[in-house]
Amino acid sequence: MKKQVYVSVSTDPIEEYQLICEYAKEMQANADFLHCDIMDGKFVPKKTYDAQLVHNINQNSLIMLDVHLMCDEPLKLIDDYLKAGANIITIHYEAFKNKNDLILALNKIKQGRALAGLSIKPETPVSEVKVYIHDFDLILVMSVEPGASGQKFMPESLEKIKELDRIRESNDYHYKIEVDGGVNANNAKEIVSAGADILVSGSFVYKSHNRKLAIEELKN
Repeated sequence: MKKQVYVSVSTDPIEEYQLICEYAKEMQANADFLHCDIMDGKFVPKKTYDAQLVHNINQNSLIMLDVHLMCDEPLKLIDDYLKAGANIITIHYEAFKNKNDLILALNKIKQGRALAGLSIKPETPVSEVKVYIHDFDLILVMSVEPGASGQKFMPESLEKIKELDRIRESNDYHYKIEVDGGVNANNAKEIVSAGADILVSGSFVYKSHNRKLAIEELKN
């Protein structure tokens, strides 16, 4: 049976934020999720939009919202994004100095009836997060350094994806594996074969002449 592959189109390449709602409406018939890259200018150098725009997207489109918090203090932000209509909220492991706060954040997301994601940067090994991953709905592997669109996929990420897939299989865990950074039609098959379920695409889809076809290429 053919594996189900989901595509989450990223807002990151869009510089003019008023265009994001238009993009969301265009993508709701083609993509599975809109990947809302939220950056605070601290956890990563770039600063982007906030929960108010996510609320506006939610009010003006039907697409599922995959909110990725690249922020220093995600625990303080979760309620805002739940109220804004996030369907998935992904937090960064590296943003939590106190790992008890990571569990608090996980529980807050689940109590808000959203799916909970845990993201890891390229330098963070799977072994470091292994004790936490079974409680999450998805694990997001950053295959580039977070914070800038258009970077090339790091091939070493494939081993991390394979390791997460092995852990999932051997323990009968049910999390999805999401991959973000440099994903395109040339490497999508290899990424999915390694174990990925959800492909985040920024520049590849957004800059394509035929976005619907670009999404189909990733899925197939």
